[in-house]
Amino acid sequence: MVNLGNIWQNLLASQAPLQSMTGNATTMSGIATYTLPQLPYAYNALEPYISAQIMELHHSKHHQTYVTNLNNALKVHVAAITSNDIPAQIAQQPAIKFNGGGHINHSLFWKNLAPAGTPETNYSQAASSLVAEIEKTWGSFDEFKKAFSAALLGIQGSGWGWLVKESTAEKGRLRIITTKDQDPVVGGEVPVFGVDMWEHAYYLQYLNGKAAYVENIWKVINWKTAEERFQGSREDAFADLKALL
Repeated sequence: MVNLGNIWQNLLASQAPLQSMTGNATTMSGIATYTLPQLPYAYNALEPYISAQIMELHHSKHHQTYVTNLNNALKVHVAAITSNDIPAQIAQQPAIKFNGGGHINHSLFWKNLAPAGTPETNYSQAASSLVAEIEKTWGSFDEFKKAFSAALLGIQGSGWGWLVKESTAEKGRLRIITTKDQDPVVGGEVPVFGVDMWEHAYYLQYLNGKAAYVENIWKVINWKTAEERFQGSREDAFADLKALL
């Protein structure tokens, strides 16, 4: 079975979160085949803040496309390895990175959302350790929200906003980062939670009102999941992703 993590790590010289998923991937003709994870809630569960229509299209169409294209790119890449066609191997690297990143990012994203009004969305009760570190870093939770929202609205084109923990820091120093297109969080950082700022995540409901989408996304953040990722390691965060697949 081809180990996508090793492919990405060796060919793109980055630590690939997909390596954590390889164990639960199905196989076809010796190639790892990745599948669309089920959502942990119904398509209408995040209404009125994210509509059922958006959730269904986002999950069953957009995310599925990343999975399909990732599997197709891997087939071509493996064939190129078999034939020792180095230019063809190199040509597949962008597709593996883009679609593999889309698969990683969305799998993490679904888990860091929850229906509004549930215990998981109560940050003060569900994420006491994380909130304490947020307040230590930004002065208050409100200041953090302002900084994170500004980062999201500052993304040009398509991308993601993330709260990450530096795993090398003794007590897990927090940072806000953005990633371009479908680039995942790589290196030693732990993705605590992320927000999709591609238009397909909000346009059918909010049109060009990105600010309203950003304001409302806070109502459906799963702080229980965020707390678990903050308390754990990078391996723990992607082990959770692996369990979805």
